[in-house]
Amino acid sequence: MRLTRRLAAALIAVPLLVPVPAWAADDPAVQTVRDLYAAFTAALKDGPAPLPVRVEAVGPAMDKAFDFPAMARIAVGSKWSSFTPEQQEAITDAFKRSLTVTYANRLARAAGGKFDVTPQVEERGAQRVVATRVTAADGDDSAVDFVVNANNRIQDVLLNGDVSEVAAQRTALSAPLKSGGADGAVKFLRQRADGMLAAKPTP
Repeated sequence: MRLTRRLAAALIAVPLLVPVPAWAADDPAVQTVRDLYAAFTAALKDGPAPLPVRVEAVGPAMDKAFDFPAMARIAVGSKWSSFTPEQQEAITDAFKRSLTVTYANRLARAAGGKFDVTPQVEERGAQRVVATRVTAADGDDSAVDFVVNANNRIQDVLLNGDVSEVAAQRTALSAPLKSGGADGAVKFLRQRADGMLAAKPTP
């Protein structure tokens, strides 16, 4: 009887050692992504408005959801520490504007579609990954995973599991940083955003 009781106690205790996935109601990382997608959905409720209008619509939500300073620092890489605080701020501001315009531009392809958020997170050290799926009106869908840091701010976005937004930005900034330093990076980011805003909408 004593052995049976010990075995029963052990079996009861085991589940307490198994990690339990966090659910949407409990994990603020999931709520960060839900709030961002709510802003995206609201911006598209009447169809894709002109790009400048979409930028204005999603800008505040992106500013709240994304850790732009961390993303800019990682995208710049080792050169970051050699820049003055003023240069770092200028790069961060240009990076934020460029990424906001980029995402507002991409939203046109999601008009009439839907954003689904998985109510669980994958723990990766101090970071958590929130898996989502974006489905376009034509049925084409993509897996979009958000890497959320300890402050519940998005620090990277992974397309189909392995294409990193920050890595892509780092590649794009490599040449401007090499040739023009901080000023070159700011110029590149500003020109990229301006180019998207000036482009004629696709018929």
